[in-house]
Amino acid sequence: MPADGQAHLRVARPSRDLAAARRFWVDGLGLTVLYEHEADGTPGQHALLMVGWPDAGWHLELTHDPGAPTEPTPTPEDLLVVYLAEPVPEELVVALERAGGARVAAHNPYWDAWGVTLQDPDGYRLVLSTRDWKV
Repeated sequence: MPADGQAHLRVARPSRDLAAARRFWVDGLGLTVLYEHEADGTPGQHALLMVGWPDAGWHLELTHDPGAPTEPTPTPEDLLVVYLAEPVPEELVVALERAGGARVAAHNPYWDAWGVTLQDPDGYRLVLSTRDWKV
């Protein structure tokens, strides 16, 4: 079966402002721009920003349709968790805040015990976890 643990994963989300999203995810977290496309005014065409780490099995796709924008509707449980397997560097938290993020209390106290939660400019949450991911 082609859908297995080696399949690449894309997480797609709408964004109000791709420039603000880029500052947070690229300048703040340090992801790489994998692909970028500006909308040219064609009805229904989306601008998009794909970010990730080039060697990762996943990437984040942020989209914006200037003609009919979709408002992001994150909940406190919509999390993107990055397992660092070490303490969260304070300079990384500061960089994310300077890039438009806001440190917030986690909805689930587990994440406050095991990391730091930040909200991106669209209201989605990023958790930097001190834990290691082991299945």
